[in-house]
Amino acid sequence: MTGPSGRSVLLVSPYHSGSHAQWASAYAAASQHRVHIVSHEGQFWKWRLSGAAPTLAEAVVDHIADHGAPDAVVATSMTDIAGLLGLVRRHIDAPCALYLHENQITYPSSGRTTAEQRLGLITWTSLLAADRVAFNSAFHRDSLFSALPGFLNSFPDRRHHHLIESVAARSEVLPVGIDLMRLDSHRPDRGSLPLLMWNHRWDPDKDPAAFLNLCLDLAERVDFRVALAGERFVGQGDECRPLIDRLGDRVVVDRFLSRDEYDHLLVTADIVVSTAHQEFFGVSVVEAMHAGAFPVLPDRLVYPERVPVELRDRVLYRGSAHAVEILRAALEDIEATRRDAARLRAVTGVFDWGVVAPRYDDWIESMIGS
Repeated sequence: MTGPSGRSVLLVSPYHSGSHAQWASAYAAASQHRVHIVSHEGQFWKWRLSGAAPTLAEAVVDHIADHGAPDAVVATSMTDIAGLLGLVRRHIDAPCALYLHENQITYPSSGRTTAEQRLGLITWTSLLAADRVAFNSAFHRDSLFSALPGFLNSFPDRRHHHLIESVAARSEVLPVGIDLMRLDSHRPDRGSLPLLMWNHRWDPDKDPAAFLNLCLDLAERVDFRVALAGERFVGQGDECRPLIDRLGDRVVVDRFLSRDEYDHLLVTADIVVSTAHQEFFGVSVVEAMHAGAFPVLPDRLVYPERVPVELRDRVLYRGSAHAVEILRAALEDIEATRRDAARLRAVTGVFDWGVVAPRYDDWIESMIGS
């Protein structure tokens, strides 16, 4: 829904799939500005980041011909902003903001090839070209600015260190918006036997095998059920099949779910677990917490931001043995765990689009007015 007096905003989303597409479409619907999305298909992500600027520029020029010039441009972190702005400079004179869901400087963080170095450089020049920069979490912002000096040191000379401070001055934290209100219409339906849920992408950086090994260790000590959800592509998770088979009939869900099925799972799960090595926000964890699941999370990455200080000892683990200890305690006193989960639910409301969209609107308005 857009207000009649709202600004015209062009949202550039080169990798328009999954969470990126959901974020863009949900903001367009919730904003008081008139948000128009220019996008490419969500595939070949490296090519989108390194080579989409010319075709995005064509789409932007076509949009301007049909709808007029926008008041502001917002681009996702899959955009080569410096390249795009250079290509549309004859057609547009509006401030441009960068929203970082992720970046290519801190991830991947080791074994960087020349090609990956180039992708990191696109993140850096996009930061320089943007008038405003927003990170989806404080962890994301702080880890990137901590990594920048070392990243720039990898180049031979004129390493840009003097430009970091100006980028930091234009940067702030704006969380991802989530449609949490949809979950409020579902009645919790938790069974007598506790349900552990793993609801992340089946990618190596989310480490599903680590979760399955935790479950196998727990299975010798306490009874529970397991739900394996989250997006997966053909062949993903095949290497985990022996671990899943060893859990036997404890596994009650083992597939990618429709939205309705997933929402039902959220309100039936007792505990949500992350074993991620890379996470800048954690939409799946926030959704589960809002639905009433108790989180068990690594004591690193963005996760300490998601948990009140007084409950961190109950939630955050340091190493697999500690994770098993926390999970066992949570399962053995499931009623106390459910009470703590209800307390944690209260911290998630700030991420609903009804709260977040006005913050985005104000951010864009301040950029236009500056």
